[in-house]
Amino acid sequence: MINRKIMIDDIVLKIDGIDVFHGTFQSLWNVSLEVRRGEMLALIGANTAGKTTLLDAISGILHPTKGTIEFQGKNIGGLDPYQIVELGITQVPEGRCVFSDMTVLDNLIIGSYAGSARRKRAENLKTVTDLFPKLAERKRQVAKTLSGGEQQMLAIGRGLMADPKLMLIDEMSLGLAPIVVDEIFKALAKIRARGITVLFVEQNVHRTLKEADRAYILETGRVALSGTAADLRDNAEVKKAYFGIDACEVT
Repeated sequence: MINRKIMIDDIVLKIDGIDVFHGTFQSLWNVSLEVRRGEMLALIGANTAGKTTLLDAISGILHPTKGTIEFQGKNIGGLDPYQIVELGITQVPEGRCVFSDMTVLDNLIIGSYAGSARRKRAENLKTVTDLFPKLAERKRQVAKTLSGGEQQMLAIGRGLMADPKLMLIDEMSLGLAPIVVDEIFKALAKIRARGITVLFVEQNVHRTLKEADRAYILETGRVALSGTAADLRDNAEVKKAYFGIDACEVT
């Protein structure tokens, strides 16, 4: 009985059987998943598989027409984005979406508009600049003059300024050089070490299954597979679909 309670308390986000539409087009079908406190969980799938739609549903940008989304035991499926940020969920969108004509510092400060985050603004700003020293060096620089990698650091830093318990990060390595991707993944490990749970979408499946604790694979809006990263790396379907290795090949 005690073990069962520990397992229940360990689930920070629980999604149960949600359907999500973009207008009249259904993007997610009966999707269920669990995110455990303190883990790095990955979403894998081809373009249009529904990964971004799922993050948007968690963030309140879209609302499910069926099923429930619970964060720390509270049903958040009908809440607006600002309410969900207040609860401790922040999203780093695909394409960075920094405020290009604002300075690095102003971009970071605007991430701390929630009440709890405003009270910890100075503390969180130090955390961000310790994590990404380049942002401290460029704090007076206009965001559009940063490199792609620096803009991604800024987007993640802005998300951290909201003082999150759960970070959602969409396509974080898109268009970035491998050395910058290494830096971003090292930063995520440090973020997780601070007790922040991370749910991320990443196009590099090989790297994803190396860095994540667990993963869910979406296909055409449905969960096709899930499991530990190690189990999915050894899965014949995953090898064939994402690594080009046939199950019958001799290795």
